[in-house]
Amino acid sequence: MVKNKVFLTICIIFLLVIIYIGYDISSRTTFPGSKAQLKERILSSDSTAVKKDSVNLKDSSGTRF
Repeated sequence: MVKNKVFLTICIIFLLVIIYIGYDISSRTTFPGSKAQLKERILSSDSTAVKKDSVNLKDSSGTRF
């Protein structure tokens, strides 16, 4: 009887953790139907990303990275 209660308690805790992880992941992603709006948000946000294309960068000796 005690083993069943322990197992049930562990199962409930596990399910709550899985539900929390699923909620956390879903709150950080965007709905696929809102991708048109995503471009507008990216353009209007203050980004710290590199604005240059790093593919065509050359070092001082003229060789490409």
